[in-house]
Amino acid sequence: MKKPIRNIAVVAGAASAAFALALSPASAAPSTVWTVSPNPANITAVNSGNIVLSVNGIAMTCTKSNGAGTGASTTGNPATVGKINSIAFGATGAPCTSVLGPVTTVPTTPWTIVAQDYTAGVTKGYVGNVNAKVTVGACVFRVTGKASASYTNSTGALAVNSLAGELTVVESAGCGSAVPVGAKPTFKGTYLFKVGTAIPTIVGSNP
Repeated sequence: MKKPIRNIAVVAGAASAAFALALSPASAAPSTVWTVSPNPANITAVNSGNIVLSVNGIAMTCTKSNGAGTGASTTGNPATVGKINSIAFGATGAPCTSVLGPVTTVPTTPWTIVAQDYTAGVTKGYVGNVNAKVTVGACVFRVTGKASASYTNSTGALAVNSLAGELTVVESAGCGSAVPVGAKPTFKGTYLFKVGTAIPTIVGSNP
């Protein structure tokens, strides 16, 4: 009788451990308090590497891009921790390009920086309220939606990497089948944030 009892005890112990492991990730509550430092923050941003908008396999690449906005502490989840009040794509002598020709982008701002998750100095969320008119030769189209992104405190890097379906072409003229209404572009690139010479930080917590 001792052996079956011992086996039952081992099985019961293993089951309890597995149950505890299964519960532990779920017990971690999402952040609802977001601390931006400095607060408020007047942020400038400049690209690190290329910024690329791709539509139906057509890449529209900018080697220069910059912007400015604000950041502020807040509460909630998801939570708007910042706004992009101005953003430019391309620069004098360094226009955005594509196989269809030079690309001109006129954004409608503000865009928002929305936080959803915080782990070890990295905030994950998205850039929201994206709205931009893009002109490539005779083709003119408008993109709206959001783009998944993450912000790393140690480097001040906002890495934008939109998922399929987050952005949509809502207007299109002179583009034919290359960029039809309903197309789902992707937007990828990294911006380095500064407040003066300092790197701003975002910290999420759940008191």
